[in-house]
Amino acid sequence: MTKGPVLVPVLGDQLSHGLSSLADRSPADTVVLMMEVWDETQYVRHHKAKIALIFSAMRHFAEELRERGFTVDYITLDDPANSGSFTGEVSAAVARHKARGVQISEPGEWRVRQMIDAWRESLDVRVRVLPDTRFVCPLPDFFEWAAGRKQWRMEYFYRDMRRKTGLLMDGDKPVGGKWNFDADNRGGPDADCRPPAVAQFKPDAITREVLDLVAARFPDHFGSLEDFAWPVTAAQAAQAFDRFLKTRLPLFGRYQDAMMAGADTMYHAVISPALNIGLIDPVEMCRLAETEWREGRAPIEAVEGFIRQVIGWREYVRGIYWLTMPDLAQANELDATRPLPEFWWTGETQMACIADCVRTTRKTAYAHHIQRLMVMGNFALLAGLSPQDVADWFLVVYADAFEWVELPNVAGMALFADGGKLASKPYAASGAYIDRMSNYCGQCAYDVKKKVGKNACPFNALYWDFLARNEDKLAGNPRLANPYATWRRMNADKQAEYCDSAAAFLQTLQPARKGWARVEVGGGPRIKSGATKHA
Repeated sequence: MTKGPVLVPVLGDQLSHGLSSLADRSPADTVVLMMEVWDETQYVRHHKAKIALIFSAMRHFAEELRERGFTVDYITLDDPANSGSFTGEVSAAVARHKARGVQISEPGEWRVRQMIDAWRESLDVRVRVLPDTRFVCPLPDFFEWAAGRKQWRMEYFYRDMRRKTGLLMDGDKPVGGKWNFDADNRGGPDADCRPPAVAQFKPDAITREVLDLVAARFPDHFGSLEDFAWPVTAAQAAQAFDRFLKTRLPLFGRYQDAMMAGADTMYHAVISPALNIGLIDPVEMCRLAETEWREGRAPIEAVEGFIRQVIGWREYVRGIYWLTMPDLAQANELDATRPLPEFWWTGETQMACIADCVRTTRKTAYAHHIQRLMVMGNFALLAGLSPQDVADWFLVVYADAFEWVELPNVAGMALFADGGKLASKPYAASGAYIDRMSNYCGQCAYDVKKKVGKNACPFNALYWDFLARNEDKLAGNPRLANPYATWRRMNADKQAEYCDSAAAFLQTLQPARKGWARVEVGGGPRIKSGATKHA
């Protein structure tokens, strides 16, 4: 009696040929299982373009695996027998192929890890979970780094990752004599700021089929498919990144914090969706960027800033996620409970900065990191929006958003909901910051120079009201010493004027209707072939 094959499930964010679960497998005795399942489209109601990106990339990756000789059992969303869940499809595939075992790379998200751990009880075969080797820092190494530290700070972790990879190192010292050139990367938009276009990819037959599927199955989900042009293969991701290196990296540092109305990508790489689903290797990207500096085509501040985002911040938030889950998902240190406003979904607001950020988000499932942090995140922080509502929104709307990277950035960095475990201070700012770093304010219905009152920029009063509201929890933060000193120098009438102006604005916020982000518990039917009902 011959032994059955090993079943290797490959998830939608594991589209790497060097994946640990595939590395030791021979096509002769392996079946790769890939699954488009209803539950994964509905645990939050993802942006249409995000679903299309992942499904298209999965289908292209399956074809590449077949070309390498692997048997791929691919379950499409509209397969009449589709159970709608990872667990259901893995169980069915084990029986269908008479598999002798299941081998899978560890998933990126907590909820999926709980699901996989349960397979050990529900399946009658061995389940082997391997580390995800696509990251620089294995999780046990991060846990060891974090153990015993009074504070976790990315800067010190980042230096260790530089030493480990050798990136931008001169022996045991950083090139240029500094670890961090961030002070050189804070320029606002000016006359020289003319961002070139990013690489775009015309949908092929596979992608067009997916776009039709998503349009039919998810008509009520947030977002548009009209401008879908994401890279969906490793070759396209490499082409997109090469265009960044040649056309935008030299000025990436100078303008990485700048915002311009209608300039949706600025000088950013826009590679994070491809990176987070596995189409491009993070260290290889960093080595290519380093080469641009070593060969004199890009300045050190641009290259160091890019590398810090990839092997510093990205690796750091992954470690923080796994170290603090599941508590992080419910963290709410500042007791923020205000529901998300409707204009976060519609973009219908007179605040030019938020309107533009929601526009590009709806159109492309992308906004760059300062739009996310210092416009959307900053507003959420100042207005006291519910961290869970805000995290759901970010997870829904961005093509690169998986919970391991999204939740620490939202709960920890943007909203300070974790009480400062991830970031040393709340990223709170008034309208002056947005005015300095963007051209939004010149075309806004609100006056950024006006501090209070009907036509004043809402960020101004909200900033001081946020500090007043949270003084008992934040006044001891050394990085907020100066703002609180300024607040205390104001007379009581001026303080009251700020708080009253903020309260008047907050009363105008219309809560978002239900159903944008999540279906009700027990909602979401598993759609079979030919069905038309949607959650």
